[in-house]
Amino acid sequence: MQRAGKVVREAFSTMVAAAEPGITTQALDEIGAEVLSRHGAVSAPRLYYDFPGTTCISVNHQAAHGIPSQRVLAEGDMVNIDVSANVQGYVADMGESFVVGEGDPEQHRICRSVQEAVRGAIKKVRSGRCLNVIGQAVQRVADREGYRIIRNLGSHGVGASIHEEPSYTPYDNPHEERLLERGMVLTIEPFFCTGTQWVQEEDDGWTLTVPVGQLVAQYEHTLIVTDRGALVVTG
Repeated sequence: MQRAGKVVREAFSTMVAAAEPGITTQALDEIGAEVLSRHGAVSAPRLYYDFPGTTCISVNHQAAHGIPSQRVLAEGDMVNIDVSANVQGYVADMGESFVVGEGDPEQHRICRSVQEAVRGAIKKVRSGRCLNVIGQAVQRVADREGYRIIRNLGSHGVGASIHEEPSYTPYDNPHEERLLERGMVLTIEPFFCTGTQWVQEEDDGWTLTVPVGQLVAQYEHTLIVTDRGALVVTG
């Protein structure tokens, strides 16, 4: 898992470094594909779902599962890159939203806020605790900063495949009674939005969006639950 996490992190970081005005999302995807190939890694979205790209690249009101294309990135675009890959039978998954160029303060604030939420949630992870400690930590930041948590995009178990149990949405759910168990591998990946709580699927059958003009940001890590806390493999 740690090797898979390092490979995914390298692909992601290389793509982010190249994400400048004038580059296409297809070119970014090809950069990620080259890194994965060099390490013998296989794109998880392509392997498990036949996704038409190596990575998911979503721009502005696209929340997730954006298909790489000839779309040219511009100054001030908000971009989410989500990389997941199978490395020798183990799957790691990570994603992050960021702003191309300077952008505006609110774009940066929502990105910082969702990152803070995930980092706070990671600190609460420990075997024997309720899974809802993650949702509670994320909810506190969302409420404080005035954002809504997207309810129909969830976090999930990962490791032997791209999507496993536990499947959950990281918000404060008083009905959540499942426990975190030692050795459990899962993602924490909330989506914060300035308006809606729900994404819609576009006609391409993949891209999930919020209404145009609203901001949406995601942050995701893969971690292993231990008795002493969380071991983040994509950090």
